[in-house]
Amino acid sequence: MCKHEFDARYQKHEDKLYIAQLYFPLIGQILDEMPVFYNLNAVEKREVVIVILQIVRNLDDASLVKAWQQSIARTRLFFKLLEECLVLFEHRKSADSMLLGCSSRSPDGEGPVSPKYSDRLSPAINSYLSEASRQEVRTQATPENGYLWNRVSPQLSSPGQPYSLREALAQAQSSRIGASTRALRESLHPILRQKLELWEENLSAAVSLQVLEITEKFSVAAASHSIATDYGKLDCITTVCMSFFSRSQPLAFWKTLIPVFNSVFNFHGATLMARENDRFLKQVAFHLLRLAVFRNDSVRKRAVIGLQILVRSSFYHFIHTTRLRVMLTITLSELMSDVQVTQMRADGSLEESGEARRLRKSLEEMANEGRSRDLLKECGLPECALEAVPEASAENRWSWLEVKNLSESLLQALDAGLEHALLGSVMVVDKYAAAESFYRLAMAYAPVPDLHIMWLLHLCDAHQEMQSWAEAAECAVAVAGVIMQALVGRNDAVWSRDHVASLRKICPMVSSAITAEASAAEVEGYGASKLTVDSAVKYLQLANKLFSQAELYHFCASILELIIPVYKSRRAFGQLAKCHTSLTNIYESILEQESSPIPFTDATYYRVGFYGDRFGKLDRKEYVYREPRDVRLGDIMEKLSHIYESRMDGNHTLHIIPDSRQVNADELQRGVCYLQITAVDPVMEDEDLGSRKERMFSLSTGSVRARVFDRFLFDTPFTKNGKTQGGLEDQWKRRTVLQTEGSFPALVNRLLVVKSESLEFSPVENAIGMIETRTAALRNELEEPRSSEGDQLPRLQSLQRILQGSVAVQVNSGVLSVCTAFLSGEPATRLRSQELQQLIAALLEFMAVCKRAIRVHFRLIGEEDQDFHTQLVNGFQSLTAELSHYIPAILSEL
Repeated sequence: MCKHEFDARYQKHEDKLYIAQLYFPLIGQILDEMPVFYNLNAVEKREVVIVILQIVRNLDDASLVKAWQQSIARTRLFFKLLEECLVLFEHRKSADSMLLGCSSRSPDGEGPVSPKYSDRLSPAINSYLSEASRQEVRTQATPENGYLWNRVSPQLSSPGQPYSLREALAQAQSSRIGASTRALRESLHPILRQKLELWEENLSAAVSLQVLEITEKFSVAAASHSIATDYGKLDCITTVCMSFFSRSQPLAFWKTLIPVFNSVFNFHGATLMARENDRFLKQVAFHLLRLAVFRNDSVRKRAVIGLQILVRSSFYHFIHTTRLRVMLTITLSELMSDVQVTQMRADGSLEESGEARRLRKSLEEMANEGRSRDLLKECGLPECALEAVPEASAENRWSWLEVKNLSESLLQALDAGLEHALLGSVMVVDKYAAAESFYRLAMAYAPVPDLHIMWLLHLCDAHQEMQSWAEAAECAVAVAGVIMQALVGRNDAVWSRDHVASLRKICPMVSSAITAEASAAEVEGYGASKLTVDSAVKYLQLANKLFSQAELYHFCASILELIIPVYKSRRAFGQLAKCHTSLTNIYESILEQESSPIPFTDATYYRVGFYGDRFGKLDRKEYVYREPRDVRLGDIMEKLSHIYESRMDGNHTLHIIPDSRQVNADELQRGVCYLQITAVDPVMEDEDLGSRKERMFSLSTGSVRARVFDRFLFDTPFTKNGKTQGGLEDQWKRRTVLQTEGSFPALVNRLLVVKSESLEFSPVENAIGMIETRTAALRNELEEPRSSEGDQLPRLQSLQRILQGSVAVQVNSGVLSVCTAFLSGEPATRLRSQELQQLIAALLEFMAVCKRAIRVHFRLIGEEDQDFHTQLVNGFQSLTAELSHYIPAILSEL
């Protein structure tokens, strides 16, 4: 290039700068008369802002900074004009669906297809685009990157259309006076119409990129505190950023945005991440997640990097991602109402949608350390962009493990929402699945108290519809626990950690993990509205009411003892009186339950095994179901058959396995789905599961822990020859103990079996166990202490029932059959000496306790029971005589 040419271009540049500086006061006049500007129509506004953009484009940085030094109010007005630029030149077209991939409910799916700002193509707009075309780097479209910038000339050179774009529109308008904008556009030649759309797109991109450039310059100037702006919130940056994200933008803009976004957070992360900017941060999080759903992979990857930049800022300024996780969880919840997470298959069933798959992929990539370097390079950022190293420190606070936990937390929420949507109409029939769906949503949104509580209350309502009072009560306790944890964590209540610990004994789900995040979750009204003492009391009272309906009075007592401190602190004596009256009634109900001759049971439990691919995720899994105490085995078989028969298709049938034998899933018939349903008993904490005794299960105890179960067992008879039943000498017993994931009562009606163990008893051990069981039952009646003087002696009715089952003539066959099976003939020779001695000792002890019980019975009865007592004595004597044939020493022992 010759010197003359260089000097001419330089002079031309100097002229533009001079003209821009000459006309720059015009911007100040517009700022002073903003009400006049707002009264203009859209076309006139575009003419004005194009002039402003043309001036600013050719202005030097020093002049721009000088304009921002006048006053905070004037700086705000300047950026308000930039926001107007983005609104006035936003370009929408049907091809944007190539980028979006969201449902029609997405913000980008709303509004007109195009703002029609090209209906009047002024010389100013043409000049601006021409200059932007020369100054900006353009890249032609490729199959890989979708569409980018395309160079477009104001003049068309097509042989069939040798006139300019402006002339073509002018002719169309003159020939169709009064016609609609759409009609005018459609009247253009297809090539001309295509060029018009491309022209509009390039103009929109030029405006957005220029505003982005100005914003970056403002960010740099603000970092040196050399301008007049609100440094507490940096509202000029936050508002224009929100305009960028909330508007439809071409791909070229998104590719340019990420480096600027990174730079802004590098300079101003402390301000933008502070509580004062919660609204901004929440909106940024929402829009980045929205971009993470886009079908265009280039945009989606940039959304991933944008999320990582937020994570880096969180590490840098807070060392952890607690608040950011809350922000992202809230915004993901909002996004789930906009994104269609399911789609219809050809057969009418639902499956995961492309939108959900892309969002899942983005959330996984956010925590993918291996992909990070390539993504950063692709987005124009250095490899060290994610380092969070504070000044004067060598420590990199970035933790991939914590980012992975954040990603998994968000994926859990996505999966819970997807599963809830996929269940659809199934939830009407399968109440168990519906409850579990609400439960998973509640757990997924645990970092945000308001959302956590909302889903717990949905679950509570679902349980009340099923009349599952204990489970509904557990939900109310969980809600109260969330609130109490937050209040105790910030020392804002009458409760202490001990009170929370006592609540955790009722509902183990109440954990201390929520405490740390309760204050962090107070964002945009989330987390604060329900975290009050009155709210906690409200849900404790609801839990008390529901536990009372379930007749779990021990829990009611514990809950009222948590409410009383609140009324004491407020000196609410009337409420205290009501609480103590309720406590009196509760303890009386507990006494009534414990004094009943028939042990109280609050529920029945069933083990259900699922075998068959049609069950989906349930296949080859075992659950324990908690059902009301009046639900028998036949009832639950009918209920589950009704639920799962509706899911069978023409290739599958449902079959119920009628016994509790061990199932080998690989040997089952193909095309058949199997349900194995077995009644099980809950296991007491101190119970000896290895005891050969038959189980005497009783819940009549005053301990709260007796109502909470996480282990269950069932006994299965079998013989070594493969038959289920045999004589006493051949009858073995397998005792299976199940450990559940959590304890009952729980937030759901069924819990997954996570561990299963079995123990086998030989025939003679079975026989000894049967005798020891009857002995223990009698001894329990004779020796159990009573709470009052008038109740020191055993209950007569209970004693009579057990004695009649032990020594009455008509039931002697139980004990005698043991002697016949093991103490005579060939079976006796198979017994080891130790087994023989144990069996004889058990029989002698049984008879001794029977003799003692008969004597006690004689002291208790009146005239009306004399005949029954005589029958017992005769039965005992007859039984002794029969046993003496096998054990001669029994006569001298008794």
